[in-house]
Amino acid sequence: MVELAKISAAIGFGYLLGSLNSSIIVSRFWGIDVRQHGSKSAGLTNVLRTLGVPAAILVLVFDVLKGVVACLFGDWLGIFVQTGDAVDSLGALLAGAAVVVGHNWPIFFKFRGGKGALTAAAVMIMLSWSTALMSLGVFATVILLTRYVSLGTILAVVFFSTYTVLFSSSHTIYFNVTVILLACIIVFKHRANVVRLMSGSENKLRF
Repeated sequence: MVELAKISAAIGFGYLLGSLNSSIIVSRFWGIDVRQHGSKSAGLTNVLRTLGVPAAILVLVFDVLKGVVACLFGDWLGIFVQTGDAVDSLGALLAGAAVVVGHNWPIFFKFRGGKGALTAAAVMIMLSWSTALMSLGVFATVILLTRYVSLGTILAVVFFSTYTVLFSSSHTIYFNVTVILLACIIVFKHRANVVRLMSGSENKLRF
């Protein structure tokens, strides 16, 4: 019964925290709803293009903190899972996944949120910082070569999940399922970007 309560707390806290979509909140301080401008996405890239660097910095900081705080809270709950010799914090996995779901489908904003890439990146760093750093390298390289943020994001999360499943033996099956789920969510939320990439109409980042 106690374990069930902790699992519910991890999921509930993560989702509600994620539902505090910083892109929407910050853009309203600027007098607009970012979902009505630019790419219509409630995410960092659209805030940067629409409102500029100061607003984008606020969004970046808050979105990263959401992922960090969710995982710390989940880890604090002290529920763990084991596969063989590998042990992972189930609380951190559940809260981390839930905060991304909340960011993308926020209950406070009629379930119209962002794409979750930045918050997912923070979660991935908290879950496995070494693999996350390699994924960041993939992200940066793709952007430098193509200037497509969406392509860099997609390839980075796919790399994270693929590397974890194929080459990391230090994590449980629960960990693998969670990172695959996160990758699927991010790719799904970028499906319109994939269509534009294929048609050559995707916006490029201007340095």
